[in-house]
Amino acid sequence: MTKLLRTTLATTLSVCLAAGLGACSTDDDPREGLAQHTPGAVGIVGGTPQRGGTLTVLADQDFPHLDPARNWVMPAMDFGIRLLYRTLVTFKAEPGRGGTEIVPDLATDLGRPSQGGRVWTFTLKKGLKYEDGSPIRAQDVKYNVERSFAPQLSGGPDYARRYLAGTEGYEGPLDGEHLDSIETPDDRTIVFRLNRPVSEFSQIATLPTFSPVPPAQEKGTRYDLRPFSSGPYKIEKYSKRERMVLIRNPHWDPATDPVRKAYPDKIVVRMGRNGAHIDDRLIASEGEDASSVQWSDTQPDSMPELLADTSKSALRKRLVAEITGCTDMLHLNTSKPPFDDSTVRKAVQYAINREDQVATRGGPALNEPATSYLPPTLTGGDRANPLDLSPTGNPGRARELLAEAGLKQGVNADFTVSREDTARAQAIQKDLSHIGINVRIQIVDPAVYFDTIGDTRKAPDMSLSGWCPDYPSGATFLPFLFDGRTIKEKGNQGNYSQFRDGETMERIDEISVMADATQANQAWRELDRQIMRKSPAIPLLWERRPLLVGNNIAGAFGHSVWSGQLDYAVIGLKHPEKSPDDRGSNAS
Repeated sequence: MTKLLRTTLATTLSVCLAAGLGACSTDDDPREGLAQHTPGAVGIVGGTPQRGGTLTVLADQDFPHLDPARNWVMPAMDFGIRLLYRTLVTFKAEPGRGGTEIVPDLATDLGRPSQGGRVWTFTLKKGLKYEDGSPIRAQDVKYNVERSFAPQLSGGPDYARRYLAGTEGYEGPLDGEHLDSIETPDDRTIVFRLNRPVSEFSQIATLPTFSPVPPAQEKGTRYDLRPFSSGPYKIEKYSKRERMVLIRNPHWDPATDPVRKAYPDKIVVRMGRNGAHIDDRLIASEGEDASSVQWSDTQPDSMPELLADTSKSALRKRLVAEITGCTDMLHLNTSKPPFDDSTVRKAVQYAINREDQVATRGGPALNEPATSYLPPTLTGGDRANPLDLSPTGNPGRARELLAEAGLKQGVNADFTVSREDTARAQAIQKDLSHIGINVRIQIVDPAVYFDTIGDTRKAPDMSLSGWCPDYPSGATFLPFLFDGRTIKEKGNQGNYSQFRDGETMERIDEISVMADATQANQAWRELDRQIMRKSPAIPLLWERRPLLVGNNIAGAFGHSVWSGQLDYAVIGLKHPEKSPDDRGSNAS
C-alpha cells in the first residue's frame, strides 16, 4: 500500500517505490497527459496544525469494525491505529515515500529475527499505559493475536493464522485456551514462533492484530463498540450509525510515540450524512464545516466543479487525491452456477465497459481502467493486459464465450452492492444485459456490506470490492484474493469469489517460500496473469481517493498505505479557537 507530490509525479513515485528503485524519471510516463489533469494539493494541506479545538469528520457510513482483531478495511484501520490503539510497529506519518517506512511503535525496535526468520522477538517500551493508567503488557498483545482466531470475532487480518506455528484447530482465547507459539517470558517481551521463515514479519506487525487488548476488558462482539484505548484518544460516546466522540487519553505519553501528534482536543464523527450533502458543506466551508473533513470519497457528480477550478484556487488546494495502490474488482461467486465455469467468467471480463466504470467514479483524472489484479504500484509500473481487454468492452467476444459454454439467453445473476456503488452496479447491469445475463441488484447499507458478502452460505453471485496490499509486497495481495484456504464461512475477507483452485494454491505456496525478493516479485506477476485467464474476479479500476477538507484544516494528506485515506495521526486545525465546541448537538 502506499506522497509528497500529487501532480505528475504521484503515480511515478509510487511505482518507483514499489519497484525498490533509488531514482526514477518521469520523462517516459505513459500517462503524462492524464497526470497533468490529476487533482490535489501539493504537499501537506494547510501547513502545521495548532494544538486544540474540535475536528469534525463527516461520514456517510459507520465503521465496519473497530475491534483491532476484526478491523481489516483500510480507512477504518487508519482511524483505529492512529487514534485508538497502537501496534508493535507502524508506518511513518509522512506524505510521499517516507510514509511507507516502518518505525517502532509499542516495541523498542522492528523486531529481532532468529532461527532463519522462524522466530521473531519484540520488546515493549517502558511506561506504556492504557486509558485508565494501567500498564500495557506483552501478554495483552498475545491475547489480541489469539482473539483473531475466534470465529465469533471474524473479519480481521489472518496473517497470524497463516504464519504462526501450531494453530490447527485453534479457535481463540475466549474459552481459556492459548497458543504455545506466542511466548511472553515477562511483561515486556513477546516471542512469535512461525511455521516457516517470514522475512516481512516486521511489516505484518503494523496490523491492528498486533495491538494490545487486556483480557479483563474482553466483551466479545461488543468490544467493537468500545475498544480500550492504548492510543492518544479514547471513545467518550458512540451511537452506531449516528455519532462518535473521541476525547484525549490522559495516559498516552507522546514521549513513547514517534508518530502520533494528537493535535485536536476532540474528534467528532458525524455519520449517516448524504455524500453529495457532505461535498456541498465542505465546498462552502462555513462554521463547523471549516474545521471538518470528509470520510468517504468526494462524489463523482462534484468532481467537474472541483476539477474545473484553477490550480491557484483555494478550493482546489483543499482537495487531496492520493493514489490508493488498490485494485477495484467485480467478484464472481465461483462456488455455484453460472460462475463456476471459467469460460462464463471470462465472458464477463470482455463484456464490461471499463470506461463507464471510470466515468461513474469521477472520470480519468481519478481513475484508469484495470486490466490485471496487481496494481501498477506492485509491478514496477507495468499495466499487464493478458486477455487483451478493450477499455470499452467487447460484447461480441463475450457472446462467443457464452455460446462456447453452452449458455443461451436468459442467464440470471444476483448482485449485492453497497449503497454508494449503485451507479456502478447499474452500469455493469447494462453491460451484462447486452450478452444475455440478467442482473438483479440488491443494495445494502455500507456499514453491513462486508459482513453481508462475507457470509459464504448466503453470498451473492456478484459483488464489488477493492483490495489493497497491507504493505508493498505481492505477498499481501494475490494469496488473500485467490487462495481457497483463506475462505471462511462467516466473515470471509478477500476471496469473495470463493475461488478454490489447486494449481493456484500450489503456486502460492512455492512463491511464498522464495528467499529472493526479485524472483518472488516476478513470480507473483506471472501468477497474476495465470489467474486472469481463469477470471474468478474482474479487475475494474485503479483509483485515487479524492477527499475534500475544510479551510481551517491543517496537516492533511492522503496516506496510501491506508488506500489514500487522510492520515489521522497528524491532522488538526489551523485555528483551533475557530472550531465549534461540540456539546452533543445533532446538527446536520
